[in-house]
Amino acid sequence: MTLSQWFIFFLLVQVVHFIGTWKLYVSAGRKAWEAAIPVYNAIVLFKIIGRPTWWTILLFLPIINLILFPVVWVETLRSFGKNSTLDKVLGIATFGLYIAYVNYTQKLNYTTDRSAEPINKTADTISSLLFAIVVATFVHTYFIQPFTIPTSSLEKSLLVGDFLFVSKVNYGARTPMTTVALPMVHDTIPLTKKKSYLNWPQLPYFRIPGFQTVERNDIVVFNWPVDTVYKFRDQSGLRVDKPIDKKSNYVKRCVGVPGDQLEIKDGIVFVNGKELILPERAKPQFSYKVALDGKTPIDFEYLLKDMDVTDGAGFTSEIRDTLFVKALTSAGAERLKNVPGVTAVTRVVEKGIDESNNGKGVFPHIHKWNSDNFGPIYIPQQGKTVALNLETLPFYKAIITDYEKNDLKVTGNEIRINGKIATSYTFQQNYYWMMGDNRHNSEDSRYWGYVPENHIVGKPIFIWMSWDSNAKGLKKIRWDRLFTTVSGEGQPQSYFKFFLLALVAYFIGEYFWKKRKSM
Repeated sequence: MTLSQWFIFFLLVQVVHFIGTWKLYVSAGRKAWEAAIPVYNAIVLFKIIGRPTWWTILLFLPIINLILFPVVWVETLRSFGKNSTLDKVLGIATFGLYIAYVNYTQKLNYTTDRSAEPINKTADTISSLLFAIVVATFVHTYFIQPFTIPTSSLEKSLLVGDFLFVSKVNYGARTPMTTVALPMVHDTIPLTKKKSYLNWPQLPYFRIPGFQTVERNDIVVFNWPVDTVYKFRDQSGLRVDKPIDKKSNYVKRCVGVPGDQLEIKDGIVFVNGKELILPERAKPQFSYKVALDGKTPIDFEYLLKDMDVTDGAGFTSEIRDTLFVKALTSAGAERLKNVPGVTAVTRVVEKGIDESNNGKGVFPHIHKWNSDNFGPIYIPQQGKTVALNLETLPFYKAIITDYEKNDLKVTGNEIRINGKIATSYTFQQNYYWMMGDNRHNSEDSRYWGYVPENHIVGKPIFIWMSWDSNAKGLKKIRWDRLFTTVSGEGQPQSYFKFFLLALVAYFIGEYFWKKRKSM
């Protein structure tokens, strides 16, 4: 739905509200016209039902309002003596329209000074649960979201099994575009293969201003732009057209920001003609070919484990005295050169045209480049204009049609956008180029292109838990990674011991406080 369509819908809701409740307002000692003024009518209604007027704000927060509306309907009925289970069921089942029936057909007896406290333990439990869900959803949506690293694309900066807190406020919280969805889950209902949302209605994109923009080398969580997977990492082959905010969450490093000229030469990223210098914590990895003398016995499993080569990024079987290591840092490669029996260690660099990715090659799928030698390309910037012709169109086609919702038709050499001949195009939003540090084990922008600004979710800031599924016992927990920051200068440092000290201090303080009060 467009902004104008939402405005019309909002006005229709206000008309229905006025028609269905004005007598209730009068019965509660208010004026009939107060039921007709948008927003103000909600403030007055909360006063009538004895609830905080700041709840009005919650009515306009997607997902949260889905939880709040049934509460308001039930509380409104209770305020006018409709306390039976049937009244509550009818109020919720009719989406509040039962209130209009009461408004015109029942004798209205407004209960003044009605207690807002739950009438029994069941009601108290439900009330507490709803409040907890509202608070958790609010924090999850607008402040901090938990996130798990599922793949090795950002090794060693982030490891498989890292549990992160992702900040929504750094880049500005994005208000939900999907208005009808289960709270606290993403695209799929847990333990099922059912989607957790309705595609309609959709709100226009809006982002609350943040205190920083996405910068080069930032690690960023975003919605995977080309996601049509029914369930993330599901192998069923089912496909579905997902709303932006329900596309699978990815985490990569931003290596190109709007306005940049980006090129990859032999696996090294160059931005605006200069090599991209990664932060100290970033340890880019590449595939290496290891030549062996064929005589000296080498325990490669132990060696690569000792060198902290990540799971799933180990080595292939020996072929003619050659070993292929799938993910190794430059420091690891230098160390490997000194191992007896190793005669040479050479970084693998792709040459020629990449025919992988279902035969389509790398972006923009015109069989021109590969993942190690790519570009140069321009990273689109909002408000900037580029020339548009058959040669440049493949780079911007998805932007024009999918991300910025224009009608595109190409007839011979003629390009039409929204029915008009186009020789240039002006971008409506910013775009970014995201890549994994594990260069040969990362599905990233090299394969599917730009990440639109409206797909940005947030910035990982904190690792609160790290779990190694291949270890045993207490070693499964990577203790040195607990309570470490994701960004920052120098190597990560765990603040877990400070957390434990603060926790102990809290419980000791609480014990003495209670003991002092009891004296």
